[in-house]
Amino acid sequence: MLVLEDINVYYGAIHALKGISFRVDQGEIVTLIGSNGAGKSTSLKTISGLLRPKSGKITFNEANLAVVAPQNIVAKGISQVPEGRHVFANMTVIENLEMGSYLRKDKAGIKQDLERVYQLFPRLKERSSQVSGTLSGGEQQMLAMGRALMSKPQLLLLDEPSMGLAPILVKQIFSIIKEINESGTTILLVEQNAHMALSVANRAYVLETGKIVLSGDAKELAASEEIRKAYLGG
Repeated sequence: MLVLEDINVYYGAIHALKGISFRVDQGEIVTLIGSNGAGKSTSLKTISGLLRPKSGKITFNEANLAVVAPQNIVAKGISQVPEGRHVFANMTVIENLEMGSYLRKDKAGIKQDLERVYQLFPRLKERSSQVSGTLSGGEQQMLAMGRALMSKPQLLLLDEPSMGLAPILVKQIFSIIKEINESGTTILLVEQNAHMALSVANRAYVLETGKIVLSGDAKELAASEEIRKAYLGG
């Protein structure tokens, strides 16, 4: 489905991604874990076209994404939930969700997907006419995820969905991530909460300073002493 091959990305003189290669197969949850500054969010921004690699190849369903504009990457079936939510604060919940479907023309399908989002996030239905900037952090995270789902993505990119949330909400968000995946959406998850990420993922890649240093089955990595010491608190 998605394949990155030898990707190099720079921020000016800073070499942010150093020849990384990984893949996401259809139906999987794949997670990228690592400390701050490891290159996790940079990887997602490069896939979604917000950053351009200096070299390397990104293919999605055999299309070369390196030459595709960001809005057309959404049209190809990739949607990103950015770190920090970035909801349209002055717009209502329903207006935010409608913005997620702006590339679509199938009114019946849009209506169906809106109902699906409301089933996943009943709180959004209750607050559909509320201005988004007045929602709690957890509600804004739900809205950002719902908005991304409204584009009907084949691949959903999630950037730090648990950031700043209370533990009970983190559990809820990860339960919904599993539900979204089980209903047919492939997920690439960037997450600092390595324990939660590995608990839902099929496979994982560990990034350190722009390089992939470990990869494998998520449950095996969660049981690894090296991973436990570095990312799971011993």
